[in-house]
Amino acid sequence: MTEKVTVIRDAAWIVAWDAETDAHIYMNDGDVAFSSAGVMQVGGHYVGAINEEISGTNLMVMPGLVNIHCHSGDEPLAKGLFEDAGTPALWGNALYEFSALLDADEDAQVAAQTVMLGDLMRSGVTTMLDIAGDHPRWISTMAESGLRGYLAPGFRQAQWRVVESHRLDFDWDDAAGNDRFRQALTLVDEISAHESGRLQGVVAPSQIETCRPELMAEAADEARRRGAPITIHAAQTMTEHEELLRRHGRTAIQHLDAIGILGPDLILGHCIFADHHSWTRQRTRNDIVRLSETGTAVAHCPVTFARSGMTLETIGAYQRAGVTIGIGTDSYPFNMLEEMRQALICARIAGRNFAEIDTQGVFNAATIGGAKALGRDDIGRLEVGAKADLVLIDIATPGMQPVHDPLRNLLHCAAERAVRDVFVDGSAVVRNHAVANLDYEGAVRELQDAQKRMIARSSAGGPAFGKGARLSLAVK
Repeated sequence: MTEKVTVIRDAAWIVAWDAETDAHIYMNDGDVAFSSAGVMQVGGHYVGAINEEISGTNLMVMPGLVNIHCHSGDEPLAKGLFEDAGTPALWGNALYEFSALLDADEDAQVAAQTVMLGDLMRSGVTTMLDIAGDHPRWISTMAESGLRGYLAPGFRQAQWRVVESHRLDFDWDDAAGNDRFRQALTLVDEISAHESGRLQGVVAPSQIETCRPELMAEAADEARRRGAPITIHAAQTMTEHEELLRRHGRTAIQHLDAIGILGPDLILGHCIFADHHSWTRQRTRNDIVRLSETGTAVAHCPVTFARSGMTLETIGAYQRAGVTIGIGTDSYPFNMLEEMRQALICARIAGRNFAEIDTQGVFNAATIGGAKALGRDDIGRLEVGAKADLVLIDIATPGMQPVHDPLRNLLHCAAERAVRDVFVDGSAVVRNHAVANLDYEGAVRELQDAQKRMIARSSAGGPAFGKGARLSLAVK
């Protein structure tokens, strides 16, 4: 069967991959031709057969963004609830005491996933890794979206329990956790065999502190036997950092190294509180060196942690040390471009240096960094033979004007407002700012109803829900 060929004719700007310099470069006034088989031409004038021609006037063509850490599940339902909440005795983090108050039903989970996918696509994401508890329509919704998806059904042996808002305890059930692990492996195999060819299963012990070392080691073995990526939350909070020191006398990276699972197929969610971080007791820099030596990747998700007053120190330092680092959105607002902007700002503040990282460094993390973390060299770049995952940016958008360096304008000013069209495997998943394959508007309406249902159920359990979550504004 002949593949449909689409050509973006005379694009004003192209963010192309230059194999000689191993870097993204700008091209001007050239064509980009692609089909479902991949990118056929970047730059110059394409003279082959065409099925669809798109005028490139006022367009920048760039590679699709690679999001290596996000959660559908309950996360999209938390908007407006916990932004001003936190547990002071647990370093101000809202994760342990407040996230457990959310309990979405199946309709809410589908709506949350749909809204998440739509928001990611409209911010230029073409590949994403979703860590979630599976629901009956998880895989089908992902496939229907048209995105390239890595699905990670999480499992753990312990549940968090916050005691009187000042201590984190763990309720262990090894048998249940082991059963969930076996179920997750079955689901990973099902995902990887999906007929779309765009889905891949990921083995995901949920958190380093909620899984026994033996389970994490076995999970890594099973992932590597399958050739599947592994991901785990590690070094994400000071509470976790202190717990691991209490249990094992090690930081998270040291603990994973001792277990023997660091490696280029492992993505660590967040990895903020390594031994060099200013909040920790340690004053060494061994963890970051070990990450680089083993090729272990880090998913940096700055927005949700900045809301709690904390940040990685810093994405620029990790890059300079040779660590594979990509960007994730973690929770709402599921806006990859805003996440990239926050990554840049947080790095400059934490590093106390405007030169800590630049726009190109953040763009690299969100494209080739994420691709490398997933073990791929055919996404996150625009070159002949790469997957036809690309984004069209409207440079006539007010936030993109005047145009001197369009990527700077996109990250620092325009963000998702300038994203016009998004293609995955040569097919449009966003057309003229609208999500193409999912009922986004219907999901938003369902999300509103679902949040009301959740609040009603949670409030019935006592006054803890919403503590610190309401603004103290007078209503007239």
